[in-house]
Amino acid sequence: MADAAQITTLTTASPADTVLVGGHLIDPAQGLDGPWNLAIRDGRIAAVLPPDQDVPARQRIDVRGKLVIPGMIDTHAHVFQHVTGRFGLEADLCGVHSGVTTLIDQGGPSCMTLPAFREFVVKPKRSRVFAYLSAYLVGGMEGHFYPSLYKPDCLDVDATVKSALANTDIVKGFKAHAELGGFARWGAEVMRQSAEIARRADLPLYIHFGQLWPLPETGDAGVDADTILAQVVPLLKAGDILAHPFTRHPGGFVDRQGRVHGIVREALAMGLKVDVGHGSHFSYRMARIALDAGIIPHTLGADMHGYNTMVPAPPGTPDTHSDTEHMFFGKVRFSLASAMTAMLALGLPLDQVVRMVTCNVVDVFGLPRELGALVPGNPADVSVLHLEHGRWALSDNEGTQLIGQRLLRPAFCLRDGMRFEADASILPVVQAA
Repeated sequence: MADAAQITTLTTASPADTVLVGGHLIDPAQGLDGPWNLAIRDGRIAAVLPPDQDVPARQRIDVRGKLVIPGMIDTHAHVFQHVTGRFGLEADLCGVHSGVTTLIDQGGPSCMTLPAFREFVVKPKRSRVFAYLSAYLVGGMEGHFYPSLYKPDCLDVDATVKSALANTDIVKGFKAHAELGGFARWGAEVMRQSAEIARRADLPLYIHFGQLWPLPETGDAGVDADTILAQVVPLLKAGDILAHPFTRHPGGFVDRQGRVHGIVREALAMGLKVDVGHGSHFSYRMARIALDAGIIPHTLGADMHGYNTMVPAPPGTPDTHSDTEHMFFGKVRFSLASAMTAMLALGLPLDQVVRMVTCNVVDVFGLPRELGALVPGNPADVSVLHLEHGRWALSDNEGTQLIGQRLLRPAFCLRDGMRFEADASILPVVQAA
């Protein structure tokens, strides 16, 4: 809550740089949900002010009718542009120009390519960027186009641990895949090595669930997708993160009989976390089953990449993907804000959805404590959203349609106090129902 100590230094001689006035501010970390103004100075939060409290300021930005929240954090980005081929998007496209101040790249860089990720993504981009380092030496090259590069021989536990521990300012965990195509080829060995990497580095392991690769044409393809979770969970530790709980593909949280696997509750009791990597895996049908069973995700990511957004493909990259059933070339547009809209349409409260892209991410993903909250002294990372009421036609890639009554659209964001308009070409246009 704002108090006198926060505003005593804002004087005529030393005013705020910017005050956002008239908005509805939600900051779950501080229990704020109401009409508060926000003062910013020197790239930091200076004060959270009641609407009748005036302070000197160089500029005032009228945000009446808009939602003001801590800078949104996308837990599932793919922004290793160029190095990962068609897969990697330009970071600021899905970052500050989509109203998102912080991105966590999921498995783009590996121990071999992390120096390039730091030099060409982390350093120059306006968005704040962290990485969950790939457990595989190849990283996220071309969106995992070549399954043979992700076999057990293509991991190096020692090298990956060494790389992570030498780069803890940007590496906050690891990424691996527990999915049917890989289990049909190599069993659980890749997951055993990935879990060992995470244990030795004492960092979270983020695990993709739901089929990604097609089944092999030769060899043992007789793996039951409904056994994958049960094979993986015992390998994990508290704090590891299960991704894609609402996937429409085999091997996710919902079995072939349409029920949530019992081991999901055991995993939560162990201290494992759940992240909605939205992307082209997302299914309203599966989400309804999981939510009705009491499985509430902790965090939310967009999972946009070059194979599921309307971004032109770089010359010479694949025209199609071997996993054509599961990849959607240029058919969809979405963003972290539209993923939040999907959560609202499924019945989650607004405060909880905001929590899933702010303070919960800091807790679950091990980010610096000064992010995810509008506490005086913290970096002035702020997202400003339109919150519209009406009837909106929302669709997933299964063709399931849901009618939402609230729509979130990014207006602009501040990153360290610098303003960026939400003008990214990939932002969706949602049709009224």
